Order: sequence, then structure tokens, then C-alpha cells
Amino acid sequence: MTLKQVYKWITIVIVIILLGLFAATSWYTVDESEQAVLITFGEAEEATTESGLHFKLPWPIQSVETLSKETFSLNFGYDPEQAEQANVVRMITGDENILQADLVVQWKIIEPSKYLFSSSDPEQILYNATSASLRSIIGSSTIDEALTDGKAEIENKVLDLLVSVMEDYEVGITIQDVKLQEVDLPNEEVRQAFMKVTDARETMNTKKNEADKYRNEIYEEALGEKDAIITRAEGDKIERVETARGNVAEFNALYEAYSSNPDVTRQRLVLETLDQVLPNANIYIMNDDGNTIKYLPIGENASKNTPPVTESSEDDTTEEENTNEQEENNNG
Repeated sequence: MTLKQVYKWITIVIVIILLGLFAATSWYTVDESEQAVLITFGEAEEATTESGLHFKLPWPIQSVETLSKETFSLNFGYDPEQAEQANVVRMITGDENILQADLVVQWKIIEPSKYLFSSSDPEQILYNATSASLRSIIGSSTIDEALTDGKAEIENKVLDLLVSVMEDYEVGITIQDVKLQEVDLPNEEVRQAFMKVTDARETMNTKKNEADKYRNEIYEEALGEKDAIITRAEGDKIERVETARGNVAEFNALYEAYSSNPDVTRQRLVLETLDQVLPNANIYIMNDDGNTIKYLPIGENASKNTPPVTESSEDDTTEEENTNEQEENNNG
């Protein structure tokens, strides 16, 4: 074999290798659960390649980096298996108490090019941002909020702050959700002290509620009494007004009668007044005028207990006196 033939075979082998390399590196497949970014001479394209079979220029001109579309979880906080490193998860609340929190962050890669080339370790950036966000929110919250009914609000605030921080870093990561798994006090002694404080606060709230209930009951009773007094006063007012109107009407009627016949009205008023002042007395008004004696009975039973008005002559009086003298002489 001559040298020319050797060169020929070497050229054929090189061509075959190049063709094989071209065929092997020019086609690539992206799964449905994946996303790919095409890199040309070390520079990533902004567009993301979706699932399917795709063509590209052979290596080393173009290459492909494939990333998952799934949702990842980042656990931050207290780990029972690493209790000796509990100082990592301790944080101070706004009212200067210490607690431990366990937070899970759900995140996804939405921009593969930024995820690959904007930072050497995007997940470490996410971890640091999560730590800063959680500590910031816990630091502005009270221990009661963190341990009781304020967890949902803390989660929302951490989510908003973490999303804002990761957008500023621009590492191609989006935050889906954050969940506080556990918030607890650092040791048993602190837990017991906090439980005593919580029990005392609950007792205080119970007593306060009972006092408020008693106050409301007394207040309602007072309102009822006030309404009753007002109602009675309104009734008395109406009664007195009507009585005054009746008195005015009576006086007007009396005045009209007096205007038409003063003497009769005056005498009637005198008699009615005497009847009111002495209702149970038998009263005789005597008026001796010459030979006639006149008397007038006044009273409730005057018509039954007193004789009618009579008039006696002088002869009758003399005869009665003579009869009385004769009876006295006979007795003597």
C-alpha cells in the first residue's frame, strides 16, 4: 500500500467520523417533563425548546442543556436530625423572643438560560433569600402571632417578599408557594414558661369576657328601667295635660254660668263647697225673720234624715209654749 492510499483511507475515516459525529449531535429529543435551552458557541438563546425531536448544529458549534419542568421543594428551618445545628434556624421575633421555624418553599425554573448562566448556584441564592425573607417577617411579628393564628399572614408576607427578592436576582426561578410546617420555641423550659403566660392570658380574657357580659346585662337592665321611667313620665305628662284641659273647660263653663246668673251661681258654689268640706255632717242654716223660722239641711243624707222645710205661725208657737208650761205645773 502506497503512502497515497494511506492518506486516502485516513481521509475516509475522518469523513466517516465527522459524519457520525454530525449525525449523533445534530438531533436531540426533549421529554414532556423537560425544557431545553440551545447554546451556540457558549451563549444561551433566550427561547426555550419545548418537548419533541429537534435539530441543531453539531457539537461544538451548538449544544443543549435540558432542565426539568417539575416543581422543586426547598426545606428551610429546623431539622430534627441536625439538632446540634439548631442555631441555624433560630430567629428573633418583634417582641424579642426566640423561636424555631420550619419552612418549605415550592419553586420552578421558568427561564433556563438565566438559571444556567446568571449565577453559579441559583439554589443557594434561593436558600439565602428564603432565610432573609423569613427572618425579616418573623422579626416584625410577635411570638403570639407566630405560634397561634398569625401563621397564615406570616406565610403570605414571606411569599410576597421572597417573590420580590428572587425577581431582583433574576436567576430564572419563580416561587410557587411557601408553607410554615412548624413554629416552636427553642427548648422545653421556654415552652413551659410560654405556656404559663398563655394560660394566664387566656384566664385574663375569660375574666374580661365575663366582666363584659355582666356589664352588658346591667347596662341592658338600666336601659329597660330608663325606658320604663320615660314611659311613666310620658303617661303622667299626658294625664296632667288632660286634667288641666278638663279644669280649664270646667272653669270656662262655670264662668259662663256665672256671667249669665251671678247670684245663683255664687250660692251654688257655696253650697257645693260646704258639701265637699263637711260631707258627713248635718248642717242647718237658721234665719229668724219675724214669725218665720227657716232652716235648710245640707248633706248626703239630708233628704232621708231631716224633715222638710216648714214654716210655723206665732199662734202655733204660743200654743206649744202653753202646753209645755202646763206639763211642768202638773209635774210640780
